[in-house]
Amino acid sequence: MPSKNYFVSDLHMFSSRSLAARHQATIHAAADQAQTFVLGGDIFDFRWSTLGSVDNTVEQAIRWLDELVASHRGTDFHFVLGNHDFNRKFLTALDSYSATAPNLTCHHYYLALGKSVFLHGDVADKPGLCPEKLRSRREHWLHDETRSPLRHVLYDWAVQANLHRVCGRVVHPRWRVATRIWQYLNYIGQGPAAGIENVYFGHTHEALSDYLYGGLRFHNGGAPMPGLDFRLVEAQID
Repeated sequence: MPSKNYFVSDLHMFSSRSLAARHQATIHAAADQAQTFVLGGDIFDFRWSTLGSVDNTVEQAIRWLDELVASHRGTDFHFVLGNHDFNRKFLTALDSYSATAPNLTCHHYYLALGKSVFLHGDVADKPGLCPEKLRSRREHWLHDETRSPLRHVLYDWAVQANLHRVCGRVVHPRWRVATRIWQYLNYIGQGPAAGIENVYFGHTHEALSDYLYGGLRFHNGGAPMPGLDFRLVEAQID
């Protein structure tokens, strides 16, 4: 019987910077042996999609998701949304699809299983984000559309220059990320006092394992982009 659990986030599929296609076989192999498989947000990227329209991106996103979920019916999948896939058209399509997929459950903000919590991690962007403030910040992503070709070129240049890695470490140092996520989890009653021991998150694109803060262990699989580390995270669910 499958006994492993996996977490993956920030594939940013359909963005020109994403190298997720190189990891498809690994993702399917992990899903084949998993009891629980958590998709931790920004799996798809509607802001930087190269598919020409939101409708095309939604169609391809659901197709990719169906290929994964339907191919591994013995695995429990959970989709925890991120900011880049918090698009209104995708949310509607995702709700419709999940209603037909008994082994897929969707979560807008977080998932608690046993002694572990899974969330995207964008609560780390600002200090003191409570659920209401996070919901408000996510509102503008509902109507977020693909950026102009010029912005795509500028972003590609930044990635080639490795600026995304440097900026990530400046904006999201580990101690700050852990502090803000810890505060949010305690606010929603999912901190150490509730028996939580492990936190699995994405968003920052920095691979992280067993970073201890405030009685919690933080884990991040990074992102499949040039110059960044990436891995599927084997999660503990007690």
